[in-house]
Amino acid sequence: MTDSGFYKLGRLAGGKVRKAKWMWSSLTGDETEAIEAEYGVGRDMAAVVRERSRCDVDPALQILLDETSDRLAGVVRNKLHRFEVGVVTEDQPTAYALPGGFVFITRSLTELCERNRDELAFVIAHEMAHIIRRHAINRVLRHTAYAAASMVAPGRGAIAPWLRRVGLEWLERAYSRDQEFEADALGGLLTRAAGFDTDGALRLFERFQRLDQAASTPGLGAYLSTHPPVGDRIAKLRHRLAVAETS
Repeated sequence: MTDSGFYKLGRLAGGKVRKAKWMWSSLTGDETEAIEAEYGVGRDMAAVVRERSRCDVDPALQILLDETSDRLAGVVRNKLHRFEVGVVTEDQPTAYALPGGFVFITRSLTELCERNRDELAFVIAHEMAHIIRRHAINRVLRHTAYAAASMVAPGRGAIAPWLRRVGLEWLERAYSRDQEFEADALGGLLTRAAGFDTDGALRLFERFQRLDQAASTPGLGAYLSTHPPVGDRIAKLRHRLAVAETS
């Protein structure tokens, strides 16, 4: 299904999403409890990712990602959030966020970033933004509204069988365009606040454009198809960073 198809489905499912959000809020209570519940859901989902994927064991790369994510986490205002970044070995360059602070990046995407710290910082910050803005948990609720109660009940356990059933491909489905632009904007601000060079994000986007036009990187087109056009992302991110710098 195309990304536009997912956006249409998201709009049609609005009533179910609102019901699921209400159920989640009523079950999790205050923000502290909600973030803790999200962490529990994300932890169970992350266990399935590790179970179904080949996890990368490159110590140097993991140290680089841990140091980068720790710096980014240090500038997140709400200190209740905690983050963990893992690497999986897949041919398709991609990254995805799970509720509660779990981020996975494919080794192929780290190679596209040339292991550049500034570029990787933006990739991680973008996924962290999906978590902070609750895009990740809301997407899960949209597809598992019937299981919202069991996800926060003692012992939980409902989310892992569901993810095994639908497959890890579900994690790579599109967010809405507005959510992607919001994640770019917040990701850029986090990147800058943590002391990384935001030109790294723009440089990465421009590389994506060149490689996609040349059709020389397997899987890149599929990854980009779940996001707004790269040119639009560059323009909006430049504008957001410029506004933040002058305000």
